[in-house]
Amino acid sequence: MQRLHKQHGFTLIELSIVLVIIGFVVGGVLVGQDLIRAGEVRATLAQVEKYNTAANTFRSKFGYLPGDINPTSAAQFGFAARGSVRGEGDGNGNLEGVNNSPTPAGILQGAGETIMFWVDLSSAVAGNLIEGGFNTASSTPPLASADITGTNLNLYLPQAKIGRGNYFYAYGGTYTPDGNTFYGLGVNYFGLSAVSGILSSSNNGRLASAATIPVIQAYAMDTKVDDGLPQSGNVLAWYLNVDQVWGDGTDATHTLNEPTPYTGGAYWPSSTHCYDNKGAAAAAMTYSTYNNGQGANCALSFKFQ
Repeated sequence: MQRLHKQHGFTLIELSIVLVIIGFVVGGVLVGQDLIRAGEVRATLAQVEKYNTAANTFRSKFGYLPGDINPTSAAQFGFAARGSVRGEGDGNGNLEGVNNSPTPAGILQGAGETIMFWVDLSSAVAGNLIEGGFNTASSTPPLASADITGTNLNLYLPQAKIGRGNYFYAYGGTYTPDGNTFYGLGVNYFGLSAVSGILSSSNNGRLASAATIPVIQAYAMDTKVDDGLPQSGNVLAWYLNVDQVWGDGTDATHTLNEPTPYTGGAYWPSSTHCYDNKGAAAAAMTYSTYNNGQGANCALSFKFQ
């Protein structure tokens, strides 16, 4: 007699239960990712607020922005020594770096006020207004003979809670090469981008960085504290990478207060764009919703408040 084998399978109810469980697991993972990203946004904005508060506290107490304090006052209060030329501590209200000449420029980070900003805020004399103990930088050249990279960056700049290699840095107004025309009078920014190095003397102490913040997080930060637009207001998709550039790497001219919005043509949504104007050349740029804003294409600057 041929033996019959009974075949067993899943019932529809059992399959439904399995699918529901899978849905819960996937949904939990996605919700967890959203919560992590929202937490990173909140923590990063808390850093901006903390640095703003610290800078204002410093100015109220000592009469100058950190980094910008003049040599006489720095010596009087017990801060690290300053140089005697513009950009090394001149009290003009703008954070500027200097090169080996030394020639001032608001974007330089190898020496001068931009890098001493963090030294002053973390100084015991100021009351350790921020964490980090940044005491390696110097107000005066000579600049480092080799690029400052890797973990050595932690001696100069604070890491951002948003991760992805992002650091905060300070920068301000700058001069034209002839030193006669000043742009950005009284305007200083906290830059936020993925810093790979503070470049050596051969590159005048400029910053090398990249845009690695997911668009959805950049938009969330801009919306929470500003107008939610990448090219206007107090939060801009604008950062330092050797020069001052927009989020797509495009340089732009300055006005007296902020960079001029890039209006070079129609930007279609793309996986590599921080912002676009949906192909309408005359329209204002908005943060790109391509792929639900998952592209890690943005970097930001927060105007001092």
